[in-house]
Amino acid sequence: MLLRTFGWSLGVTALGLAAAGYFWQGKGLALVAILAVLEISLSFDNAVVNAGILRKLNPFWQRIFLTIGVLIAVFGMRLIFPIIIVAVTAKLSPWEAVKVAVNDHDRYETLVTNAHPAIAAFGGMFLLMIFLDFIFEEREITWLSWLEKPLAKLGKLDMLSVVVALVALIIAGTTVATGVPLHGAGLHGHVDKAETVFLSGIAGLVTYLVVGGISGFFEEQLEDEDEDGDEEGARDEADGGEDGAPAKRPIGAARAAGLAGKAAFFMFLYLEVIDASFSFDGVVGAFAISNDIFQIALGLGIGAMYIRSLTVFLVRKGTLDDYVYLEHGAHYAIGALAVILLVTIKYEVSEVVTGLVGVVLIVASYWSSVVRNRRLGEGSEQSDDDKAEMASRV
Repeated sequence: MLLRTFGWSLGVTALGLAAAGYFWQGKGLALVAILAVLEISLSFDNAVVNAGILRKLNPFWQRIFLTIGVLIAVFGMRLIFPIIIVAVTAKLSPWEAVKVAVNDHDRYETLVTNAHPAIAAFGGMFLLMIFLDFIFEEREITWLSWLEKPLAKLGKLDMLSVVVALVALIIAGTTVATGVPLHGAGLHGHVDKAETVFLSGIAGLVTYLVVGGISGFFEEQLEDEDEDGDEEGARDEADGGEDGAPAKRPIGAARAAGLAGKAAFFMFLYLEVIDASFSFDGVVGAFAISNDIFQIALGLGIGAMYIRSLTVFLVRKGTLDDYVYLEHGAHYAIGALAVILLVTIKYEVSEVVTGLVGVVLIVASYWSSVVRNRRLGEGSEQSDDDKAEMASRV
């Protein structure tokens, strides 16, 4: 199973490192390898969150996520998206932006870095909404019960997550968005990015509401159709068809299959936007290692492959069902990353800090899950022993 799931990732790694060694020799090979490790360390929590969504999809859409989705992640988010950002923020034509990225690495790095406030505001708001909707939702299993249960009660207020997110955006727009330092040779001083932050943050919020809302709508419709189909099937099976003929298949089944396709498509789109939001800090942070667009795309692309494979592995192994707090830890990591992104609008935060926060939360939630499983197992064994003792007494 490991080879089947991670086979493509291992193959891409071998080809990518071989290409890096051929075009850039030893130094380039080392930089690409470091970038791949950076991407994996920063996006491990992304794999856990994606697995929670991907397990709702059938094997076909899981393969789409691992193939077409990877192409979007590697070429779209790690190569094309930064160029689009440069073209928009620097008011260049797409072709001019491509020439800058290929021929003038220092200027390209400066333009992407100075576009960071817009990128961070968009990604920060999108990820913050994911965290808030999770933490305000009432659920049977809680990790930090002292915090999650009161927040779940507050979550019964309509649109509370949107209100909290907008408050966070206002705070960011009036604090860290003012006096943002300029980067690059010959650039000195500070600039007010409040307008950019507000517009990008609202765009991130709207994107979440639209894509997540449509995906949730079709998912609810599918669940309703399945429930109706089960009820109709049970009645038809009990009553039988006319003249003793076998009961017909419920009409709702065909319609539910159509809704499944729509729901899966929007879930897939939702997954891609989540991946984009997670990739922002990796793309910008990669310039601390290299300013060559192709080295960055290759290194981050290799890392993205492993994150995709890990997501599918978690789904197929049923890891989230076995370790029930993992999803909680991943969402707390998302909330932390959202705050870090908003802070980095003005202040520099090391990628080491960003990666460690996610890893610590994931490890803590995993260990809590292990402790819970052991406790439940011991309780089950004790219960069986009590039953055996009672039976012997009788």
